[in-house]
Amino acid sequence: MPCSFSGQYVCCTQSLRTLLEEFIIDKIGIIAYGSLIEEPGDEIKAATVSRIDNVETPFRVEFARSSDTRDGAPTLVPVTEGGATVKAVVFVLKDSISEQEAEDMLWRRETRRVGSEEKYNQVTAPGENTVLVERVSGFSGLDIALYTKIAPNIASLAQALARLAIRSALAKAGKKGLDGISYLISIKRSGIATPLLVEYERAILQQTGANTLEEALTKVRMKARI
Repeated sequence: MPCSFSGQYVCCTQSLRTLLEEFIIDKIGIIAYGSLIEEPGDEIKAATVSRIDNVETPFRVEFARSSDTRDGAPTLVPVTEGGATVKAVVFVLKDSISEQEAEDMLWRRETRRVGSEEKYNQVTAPGENTVLVERVSGFSGLDIALYTKIAPNIASLAQALARLAIRSALAKAGKKGLDGISYLISIKRSGIATPLLVEYERAILQQTGANTLEEALTKVRMKARI
C-alpha cells in the first residue's frame, strides 16, 4: 500500500536528519593545565585553530606525581583528594581533526612521542604509569574537550616535593629545562595556583638559600657543573 503524504513527509524528514547527523562536525579542544600551556608540541600547534584563555579545569589538580621523564620532578595531575580547580587554556582544533587524531596527538605529546605516528589505545585496566586521555562534553562551548590523566604517585608534602625538584635540576632534566624548578616557574607564569604551591615554592627557596625560583635554578645548575 503506497505511503500517505504525511507518511512520506515523516520518512523524508527522518532520512534528512540521519544524513545531516553524518555530516555534523564535532568541535574538539584540548584542555591544557600544566606545561602543555607553554609547550603544546609541534603536532598540537599545527592542529590548533584558536585558543580559549582564562578557563578553569573541570577537575582538581595538585603536585602529586613524580615524573620519570623529568628525572623525578613533581608535576600537576588530576586528584580526587585535595588540590583545586586551576587556570587553564583550551586549544581549539581544526574541524579536519577527528577525535581519534586529537587523542593520538595529545597522548604522543604527554608520552614524548611527537612525530612518531603512534596511536592512543584506550586501556580498561590502567597501571600507575598509564597516560589516559579523558573527555568532557560541553566544556567552553565545545562538543568534546580532551585532557590527560595519570595516577598520583607521591604524597603532596612541600619539603619532599622541593627535594625532588632540586634533585631533578641537578640531573639531565636540568640541562634540558625539564626539571621541577623550571616546571614550577612555568606553572606560575601561566597563572596556575594550587593549595600547595606557595609552601612548595618556599621550601625550594629555603633548601637552596635563594630569594627567587630563578636564582634557585641558577644555584642548583652551577652546583651540577662543579
